[in-house]
Amino acid sequence: MATCPECDAEIEVDEFDVDKGDELSCPECGSNLEVTGLSPLELELAPEDEDEEEDDDDDVDSEDDELDELDEDEEEKDDGDWEE
Repeated sequence: MATCPECDAEIEVDEFDVDKGDELSCPECGSNLEVTGLSPLELELAPEDEDEEEDDDDDVDSEDDELDELDEDEEEKDDGDWEE
Protein backbone atom coordinates (compact mmCIF):
# COMPACT_ATOMS: atom_id res chain seq x y z
CA MET A 1 0.00 0.00 0.00
CA ALA A 2 1.29 3.46 -0.93
CA THR A 3 -0.01 7.00 -0.62
CA CYS A 4 -0.51 9.50 -3.44
CA PRO A 5 1.71 12.54 -2.76
CA GLU A 6 -0.86 14.79 -4.46
CA CYS A 7 -4.14 13.86 -2.75
CA ASP A 8 -3.02 11.46 0.06
CA ALA A 9 -5.27 8.68 -1.27
CA GLU A 10 -4.16 5.17 -0.43
CA ILE A 11 -3.15 3.28 -3.56
CA GLU A 12 -3.11 -0.50 -3.54
CA VAL A 13 0.00 -1.61 -5.37
CA ASP A 14 1.76 -4.94 -4.99
CA GLU A 15 5.43 -4.04 -4.64
CA PHE A 16 6.31 -7.29 -6.45
CA ASP A 17 4.37 -6.13 -9.54
CA VAL A 18 6.24 -2.84 -9.98
CA ASP A 19 9.82 -1.77 -10.47
CA LYS A 20 11.59 1.42 -9.51
CA GLY A 21 10.92 4.02 -12.21
CA ASP A 22 7.52 2.58 -13.23
CA GLU A 23 4.73 5.10 -13.67
CA LEU A 24 1.23 4.75 -12.24
CA SER A 25 -1.87 6.87 -12.20
CA CYS A 26 -3.70 7.75 -9.00
CA PRO A 27 -7.27 6.43 -9.21
CA GLU A 28 -8.52 9.32 -7.05
CA CYS A 29 -6.95 12.45 -8.55
CA GLY A 30 -5.47 11.11 -11.82
CA SER A 31 -1.94 12.33 -11.08
CA ASN A 32 0.91 10.57 -12.87
CA LEU A 33 3.11 8.97 -10.25
CA GLU A 34 6.53 7.36 -10.39
CA VAL A 35 7.70 4.50 -8.18
CA THR A 36 10.78 5.85 -6.38
CA GLY A 37 11.21 3.16 -3.72
CA LEU A 38 10.24 -0.47 -3.34
CA SER A 39 10.69 -1.35 0.30
CA PRO A 40 8.74 0.46 1.57
CA LEU A 41 6.83 1.33 -1.61
CA GLU A 42 7.22 5.06 -2.30
CA LEU A 43 5.56 7.19 -4.96
CA GLU A 44 6.35 10.71 -6.16
CA LEU A 45 4.76 12.89 -8.80
CA ALA A 46 6.15 11.83 -12.16
CA PRO A 47 8.24 14.46 -13.93
CA GLU A 48 6.50 16.16 -16.85
CA ASP A 49 7.74 14.94 -20.22
CA GLU A 50 9.40 17.88 -21.96
CA ASP A 51 9.07 16.02 -25.26
CA GLU A 52 5.26 16.05 -24.97
CA GLU A 53 5.24 19.79 -24.33
CA GLU A 54 7.59 20.39 -27.26
CA ASP A 55 5.42 18.19 -29.48
CA ASP A 56 2.38 20.26 -28.56
CA ASP A 57 4.26 23.46 -29.42
CA ASP A 58 5.50 21.93 -32.67
CA ASP A 59 1.94 21.06 -33.66
CA VAL A 60 0.87 24.68 -33.28
CA ASP A 61 3.92 25.93 -35.19
CA SER A 62 3.41 23.50 -38.06
CA GLU A 63 -0.29 24.47 -38.30
CA ASP A 64 0.72 28.14 -38.48
CA ASP A 65 3.29 27.33 -41.18
CA GLU A 66 0.67 25.46 -43.21
CA LEU A 67 -1.72 28.42 -42.96
CA ASP A 68 1.03 30.81 -44.08
CA GLU A 69 1.77 28.59 -47.08
CA LEU A 70 -1.93 28.49 -47.99
CA ASP A 71 -2.13 32.30 -47.78
CA GLU A 72 0.91 32.64 -50.08
CA ASP A 73 -0.63 30.22 -52.59
CA GLU A 74 -3.87 32.23 -52.61
CA GLU A 75 -1.94 35.47 -53.20
CA GLU A 76 -0.12 33.90 -56.16
CA LYS A 77 -3.45 32.77 -57.65
CA ASP A 78 -4.96 36.23 -57.16
CA ASP A 79 -2.01 37.85 -58.97
CA GLY A 80 -2.41 35.43 -61.84
CA ASP A 81 -6.15 36.16 -62.27
CA TRP A 82 -5.54 39.80 -63.17
CA GLU A 83 -3.08 39.05 -65.92
CA GLU A 84 -4.69 38.45 -69.34
